Parts: sequence; C-alpha cells; structure tokens
Amino acid sequence: MRRVTVVTGTRADYGLLRWTMAGIQAHPELELCLIVTGSHLSTDFGSTHTAISADGFRIDETVPILSDTDSPLGAARSTGLATAGIAEALDRLRPDIVLVLGDRCEILAAAQAALLLGIPVAHIGGGEVTEGAVDDSLRHATTKMSHLHFTAAAEYRDRVIQLGEDPDRVFLVGAVGLDNLDLLDLLNEQVLARDLGVELTHPLALCTFHPETLADQTPREALAPLFEVLQAESDLQVIVTKANADAGGREINRLLEEFVALHPQRMALFASLGQLRYLSLLTVADLVIGNSSSGILEAPSAGTPTVNIGDRQKGRLRAPSVIDVPNETPAIRAGIARALSERFRQQAAARVSPFGVPGAARVIVDVLATVDLATLRTKRFHTITKGDTHD
Repeated sequence: MRRVTVVTGTRADYGLLRWTMAGIQAHPELELCLIVTGSHLSTDFGSTHTAISADGFRIDETVPILSDTDSPLGAARSTGLATAGIAEALDRLRPDIVLVLGDRCEILAAAQAALLLGIPVAHIGGGEVTEGAVDDSLRHATTKMSHLHFTAAAEYRDRVIQLGEDPDRVFLVGAVGLDNLDLLDLLNEQVLARDLGVELTHPLALCTFHPETLADQTPREALAPLFEVLQAESDLQVIVTKANADAGGREINRLLEEFVALHPQRMALFASLGQLRYLSLLTVADLVIGNSSSGILEAPSAGTPTVNIGDRQKGRLRAPSVIDVPNETPAIRAGIARALSERFRQQAAARVSPFGVPGAARVIVDVLATVDLATLRTKRFHTITKGDTHD
C-alpha cells in the first residue's frame, strides 16, 4: 500500500484537491493521509477544517501556523512555523509521497520539509504566473523542490520544463478545479437562496478581493475604487466572500464587514461558502468581480463573465470571458457594464477555456499509484536544447 500525504492550508486549495483526495482514498493501492494547516484552523477565516471532515476525510495531523500579526513579517513567521510543524507531522506519518497544490507559504514549507526528509513531492499548479503576488516566486520555488508536476495548460508545462524539470515527470492534466463543476451536484437558485438565507435577485455578482501582496497600497486604498463602484451600482446584488490569509487579509476582511453592513438589503458577506455553495453561486451569478483565481480558472467553464481587477492574476492565461481592468473606479464601472451586456454574456456562454476539460483528478491518482518511487527521489536538471519540443 502506497501512502500519499496531502497538505492543505486554505479553503481554496482544499476545494481544488477534493476529488484527487477522494480518488486516492478510493484507490485499492493507495492510502490517504491528511495534514491540515493555515487558515483552515482559524476562526477568523471560517474554521474551514470542519468542511473537510464533513466531506468524509479523516484529518491525521493539524499544524497551527497563523501569526496574530497581519503583516509580511507575520507571513514569514508562519512559513517558519509551517516548515517545522509539517516536518514533524511528516516524520510521524512516514508517507511515500507528499502531494501539494499551488503557491502559498505553507505549501512552500511543506515541500521544503518533505524534501529535507527525503520524501518525494508531487506538485499541482506549477508553471503558472501571477505577477501581482509574492505567490509567483513561492510557486516556482515549490516546483524546484518537487519531483512530479501536474500542470493546467501546455504553456505551463513548458514553463516547468524551462525551470529544468524532466519532461517525463511533467504531466498536462488541465485545471483541477474543473472537476468540481463536473462532479458536484450543484444547487439550483431556489435551493441556494434558502441555504444561504439570502433572497437572490438579478443582476447578481459574486465578489472576492484578496490582497495584492506586491502592490504598494494599503488594504483601504486597494478597496476604495471597488467600494465606490459597488456603492453606485444600486441595482446590483453582491455576495461577497472574505479574503484569504495573505498579509493584509484580516484588514481587508474588516473593511468588507464595515462596507457590507452599510448595504444589508443587497449585499451579504460570508467567511467561506464552501465549494458547493461557491460554485453554485458561480453558475447562477451574472458576473464575478474581484481578483480571485476562480474568476480566471472556473468562471469561464461555468459560462460566467469575470471582471478581474488589478495585477494579482497578471500572467495567467485568459479566456475570452475575462475582462481585465486596472484598479480604478471608471475602469471597474466600465468592466461591469460590459460584462452585463447581452453581447458579452452570449460570448461567455460559449464556455471557452484554455484549461482543458474535467478529469484531472483521475490522471493524477493514476500517476501517483504507478510512478516508480525508487527512481523518483533523484532529480536531474533538464537542459533545453535548440529544437526541443517537450513531447
């Protein structure tokens, strides 16, 4: 029996990992172990570890890491705590391979801990670019500490190979988030409204705004243009989800609480919706607003227009249903008007996406079950020569 330990630190990465975890759990030759850390364990961010247990997964280890300081120093301290705590958890669990997703500090810490313990690392989501966030560097660093790579697009696979990774260990699987749209039994609008305790009206927007960690702005300055637009869009109902645990996340959430409280008739704020409710909202909403990766990755496959604000997602591949706007009041207002236009809604309804089709989890599980672990621990640097096709 091959033991696979999955590390999850946020509601977002768990939502993307869920079907891969279910596949590992169901596989006759694999054993799933689970380390839960980061914002999952914080009441400030919704205590989302409860959703993991509710989905039927056993949590084997918890590693509290969040600092009380909502600052870059706090994030650096959390990374150190995560490296030490996850290393100790891995030493107890003794997995054959560690699976991580994405680009957060606790994921970098997990990869570092596993590498130093001599445990191979499999990484989902390498090769992507997000120029507006420190996550960009964390993602590439995680790639270099990993032994298997599962990428969402051909361009991303090429970039992982460009970083020196062996092409035979870099798999093009598509975006893992698309499995949720395919496999979850999404709620219809009436059931969703009852579940949320909110009467849903149209036009309806789903809004998430995370810190842009490389921008030279305070959270208040970053949110001001969005607030000005939402204040003026009096016909728009807005369901807002809180920011993640990046530096500045708590301050953004405090400001969101204050703003939404001023508009109780047409706005509602949730610390975490969970994947079922979030994706159900994504499919019934008229548009997505903010700077969440879900607006880039999942919304196009749901047929929902996205108004993507600022540079946090700069560098990712784009579907034609994504409208990029600078973080300025006139641009955001114009972006919303365009997204709500009949012509653009028809364009989004075509569901064109550069991230493939559902099925990533199945491929990932198959690779984890069959890869030769004996040779996996040794990495060689792949040097690209003229004429390489990476096939």
